Amino acid sequence: MFPATDQPLVRRRLILLACGGLVATLAGCRSTDILPTGDDLAEVQTEGALPIVNEVRAKKGLSTLAKNRAAETAAIVQAKRMARAGKMSHLIGFNDSFLDRMKATKVPLPAAENIATGQASVERAVQAWIDSRRHLDNMLGSYQGLGVAVARHPSSANRPYWAMVLSA
Repeated sequence: MFPATDQPLVRRRLILLACGGLVATLAGCRSTDILPTGDDLAEVQTEGALPIVNEVRAKKGLSTLAKNRAAETAAIVQAKRMARAGKMSHLIGFNDSFLDRMKATKVPLPAAENIATGQASVERAVQAWIDSRRHLDNMLGSYQGLGVAVARHPSSANRPYWAMVLSA
């Protein structure tokens, strides 16, 4: 035991050490470091979405999109992140960055992302995006690639979380 006269100093040092450890832990915690685990039930859904999106684009006189592996990877990562967190959000966690996620999965830039939750099928998810002006604007943008994925996680009652990534 420390002498009574040293106890305030010891307490202050312990508090500083504890706070420093917390800051170091938080500083190293980035949401992009929280990669999805194998617990997630996830699958790529690009093949089901592509004809619907391309039909909408064709009606506007726009070029068709093609399946893009990097966009699919980014979509599945985002869908899994949302399922794991149990919430629909583009940004999940401390220090999240859309641009960093796209770069990490090597998505050709510029890129855009549409997200949704609760739809039972890819057709319903795409229709929800079509019915939303901002999401539709993304699908009608100057993009060439597409990736779509859905993920479910037991902790979120297997609710479907959808992500679409459009890429240059």
